[in-house]
Amino acid sequence: MWNQIYNPLGDAAISTIAAAVPVIALLLMIASGKVKAHIAAIIALIIANIITIFVFTMPAGMSIRASLLGVVVGFFPIGWIVLNVIFLYRITVETGRFELLQRAIGGVTTDRRLQLLLIAFSFGAFFEGASGFGTPVAITGAILIGLGFSPLAASGLSLIANTAPVAYGALGTPIQGLASVTGFDPYILGAMVGRQLPLFSLIVPFAVIWAFAGWRGMMQVWPAILVTAVSFALPQFVISNYINPWIVDIGASLISMAALILFLKVWQPKKLWLSPALRGKDESASTMKAAKPLDTTPLSQSQLWSAILPWIIVCVVMLIWGNNSFKIWANSIFTWNYPVPDLHNMINKGPPVATKPTPEGAVFSFTYLSFTGTGLLIAALISGFLMGFSPAKLIGEYGRTIRVCAISLITISAVLAIGTLTRLSGVDATLGLAFAATGVLYPFFGTLLGWLGVALTGSDTASNVLFGNLQKITSEQLGISPILMAAANSSGGVMGKMIDAQSIVVASTATNWYGHEGAVLRYVFRYSIVLACLVGLFVTLQAYVYPFTAMVIK
Repeated sequence: MWNQIYNPLGDAAISTIAAAVPVIALLLMIASGKVKAHIAAIIALIIANIITIFVFTMPAGMSIRASLLGVVVGFFPIGWIVLNVIFLYRITVETGRFELLQRAIGGVTTDRRLQLLLIAFSFGAFFEGASGFGTPVAITGAILIGLGFSPLAASGLSLIANTAPVAYGALGTPIQGLASVTGFDPYILGAMVGRQLPLFSLIVPFAVIWAFAGWRGMMQVWPAILVTAVSFALPQFVISNYINPWIVDIGASLISMAALILFLKVWQPKKLWLSPALRGKDESASTMKAAKPLDTTPLSQSQLWSAILPWIIVCVVMLIWGNNSFKIWANSIFTWNYPVPDLHNMINKGPPVATKPTPEGAVFSFTYLSFTGTGLLIAALISGFLMGFSPAKLIGEYGRTIRVCAISLITISAVLAIGTLTRLSGVDATLGLAFAATGVLYPFFGTLLGWLGVALTGSDTASNVLFGNLQKITSEQLGISPILMAAANSSGGVMGKMIDAQSIVVASTATNWYGHEGAVLRYVFRYSIVLACLVGLFVTLQAYVYPFTAMVIK
């Protein structure tokens, strides 16, 4: 057995700096634009192993095994999702269905700002609610690039939009994960998150359009943005507080999409915004061809169904795959759990991260049938057959998709290896304890701890499992509502989603903009920081200032 050490250098500040080195190195290399993302991830992984072995005294064998476990987890399930989303997209392009989809969306509106609201925010929120784990960014990024948006716009704006729904993603999986480590009722946790995020669900659609078109461009379509935001935020609050936390995103996104489409039947902006590039200097403009104007010729009924059929199939399959009953059934048929030798339950997590020494599990669960990526593959195959693809042609297209995604899959696996290693070595707990030592300012910095957790792991669920119990213990010691801070971990975490390396690589892969991950990170980082700080300020008001304190579930 090996016990995690949270202050290996005898000085909390120096130990925290050492713990931060791998993730800082990764972000700086990606942001510089001078190091390819997969090379940066591999270098950062090597640095992480050096830190865990020589500073945190983790046995070398355990460190290497933890890294290898993370590599495999990076492909299953995350890389598996990306690969099959891109496969589906390529099939729709090859058959001309994507061009019909472009015309269908153009029939709703040709204004690029309104298309962003419909696709990046509302449609993306649906896929976040149905499956999560990178699916919404991959799908919306692919659709936007197909509609002619610049690679930077398609990548960056998809990432910014995919924040408000993340806490309830994959049918409430982050809330369930938070409940499992804190012991709190998931309905109560979901309700508390639902008293924090709706405010930011009102802000995010405005932020997306502001980032794309500037203040003046945003104000020209503010009625449509307000309709989209309110029709998402209100259902998000009502469903989370009065129904359950599992269907929040699906219900809110469907209402939001319907409200926006109906509103656009009676209102359109006086001046259409037809440019697909970001306002000002678009770093991706030099790499893209001039966008072809959207064909707005009305589709026949058969053409319309042909255009949306693949996406209807995806929606149906994702709803099935996200259902817990289906997962239980699928896992009963096919499950292979592989406890990693000399790693599984061989590491103890201890106080103050845990109330008592607790073994860390290290099991690779190969639940192939229930993987979200498997559902996407099935949806793609069904769509391909219905669109006239032969088995041989589908196999050929899949091989080409693997070649296109190979580098990105390596990057995702290396990033997940860093996340797995830092979790098992206690490096991330050292970072968390630094935030927990902020005393009266803890509501603010505790919220940023959730942000850090998602930036490190790429998952709000993983961040909640990682830091949920620490939030509970620390808040109880400080006399702050533990339910408030547990929920704040999830609410703050959603703003870290847009800067985690995994999501950025997914976005660059979906938009076929390999090697420009640094441009995407530089573009979204400021939005991530500002929004995370705003969530932290709101949680601080909930902790100390009336009437915000009345929103807290005791």
